[in-house]
Amino acid sequence: MSAPSAARGPVAAVYQRDESFARHMDEIDPLRAYRDQFHIPRRRNGEPVIYFCGNSLGLQPKSARALLEQELDDWARLGVDAHFDGRNPWYPYHEQFRDIGARLVGGRERAGEVVMMNSLTVNLHLMMVSFFRPTKSRYKILIEDPVFPSDIYAVKSHLHARGLDPAMALLTIKPRAGEETIRTDDIESLLQREGESIALVLMAGVNFFTGQALDMQRITAAGHRAGCIVGFDLAHAAGNLEMRLHDWNVDFAAWCSYKYLNSGPGAVAGCFVHERHGKNIDLPRYAGWWGNDPETRFKMHLLPDFVPRVGADGWQLSNPPILAMTPLKASLDIFDEATVPALRAKSLRLTGYLRFLLDQKPASWWTIVTPREDDGHGAQLSIMVHDHPRERFKTLESEGVVCDFREPNVVRVAPTPLYNTFLECWRFAEILARQV
Repeated sequence: MSAPSAARGPVAAVYQRDESFARHMDEIDPLRAYRDQFHIPRRRNGEPVIYFCGNSLGLQPKSARALLEQELDDWARLGVDAHFDGRNPWYPYHEQFRDIGARLVGGRERAGEVVMMNSLTVNLHLMMVSFFRPTKSRYKILIEDPVFPSDIYAVKSHLHARGLDPAMALLTIKPRAGEETIRTDDIESLLQREGESIALVLMAGVNFFTGQALDMQRITAAGHRAGCIVGFDLAHAAGNLEMRLHDWNVDFAAWCSYKYLNSGPGAVAGCFVHERHGKNIDLPRYAGWWGNDPETRFKMHLLPDFVPRVGADGWQLSNPPILAMTPLKASLDIFDEATVPALRAKSLRLTGYLRFLLDQKPASWWTIVTPREDDGHGAQLSIMVHDHPRERFKTLESEGVVCDFREPNVVRVAPTPLYNTFLECWRFAEILARQV
């Protein structure tokens, strides 16, 4: 092995450049067995790809098929009676995700702060119905730049629906000139300066483009000091970061589950509503029968007035899509067994090791724009390519690397702790270094 090099961050003490070191790290990895619980795509030659695209679509848990077949069998065998008599009854099916979902994002267990429902953008719309309540003096929404397109579409449409002009009512916080990521100090300063006019702060937990993990605790505290409601899009944070949404006093959050949560394309999403809001049944909201008090849910036309269930369940519109939720169960069972803290610790080792390797192979044609500090990033490293970005991305693909490209010139790579290895990081660095 070559001479050791100190690695930044508390979870990794020493990294080395040799392939043998990567293999050793995989051998001593306490989570290594989880890779075998996922289907790894293969190249035409039969070799597994280097799948660094969990930030876009996670891999399929092998257990998902059996769970799905079980529900199909119960449907065939029991019909409607499977709602109560199935092996995993459908009527209360969504309730099994309450506490496991709370453990995932740092909600309070047994408080009903988490519900799995709909898709991410639908949930953001539902949250804004309740939590964006503009007044004549406090009517603005604060977001970050760059922001995921679906979020900006949702925000602008809500402003239009409330009769507000986004040119006046939409605020964006951007990186400083010459920088790629946003400073928390600048968010706090903006909120102190303009907070009296801001009704809602809505930001990402991890920025989709740069991979920066925002300081949700500080942002929430600053927003509340200014009198704002604070919510987060956790699309790239759920299953990636260790969070404490309840303790941080976050008002609401929403996330998809097809990325790091490995629940399949277009999978059922999640939503967090802080306990103090969940208890407030007078909050305005869009209503549907599955958000109604279950004690009266089936009285239907006899009780036409909506009475929301306490907790995040009170924002549900429709009964849960069982066949779509079974892969979510397969994945979250794995997360609950592995535990988010252990996965986060391995994630920091993986990304720290990959960055270390790339630091040993500097090139003029790329720069990592994701923050280096452990608390400043998730599993994703965003590599800004300075020349021929699409051609270089195609070269990675031809070498068996599955990652993704974001216009105009960023390649996103995400070594995820459930199924990626240190050896894959080493191989990726070698492939990247061969490009001149």
